Amino acid sequence: MKPQSVKYMLMAQEMDRAVAFYRDGMGFEENFSSPHWSELNVGDAILGLHEGGDGSRNPTGLSLQYEDVVRAFERAIEFGATSLQRPERREGEPIILSIIIDPEGNEIMLTQYVGHE
Repeated sequence: MKPQSVKYMLMAQEMDRAVAFYRDGMGFEENFSSPHWSELNVGDAILGLHEGGDGSRNPTGLSLQYEDVVRAFERAIEFGATSLQRPERREGEPIILSIIIDPEGNEIMLTQYVGHE
């Protein structure tokens, strides 16, 4: 048996703000939204937002890859994210990596694949 899709859940303190951040700032498509549970899509992946977050910092392990990570990082900041690490090339790794905290307190990585040297 195979899973139908991959769904990743983040906590949200203010649902409307969280949906707007991921939809308008990060490029997700809104599937549906309610005060308690919302889902946004990118490709076949689903990002679920669950009410009840308290805004405290929450490391998530979520990583979003973009064609232009510098622009994605700048857009995230424009839409209310906090910078933990500006985009930088990872020595010995084929990515440029940045780390942000979304407006709900969720820590996520933004990456760009640049290939091996």
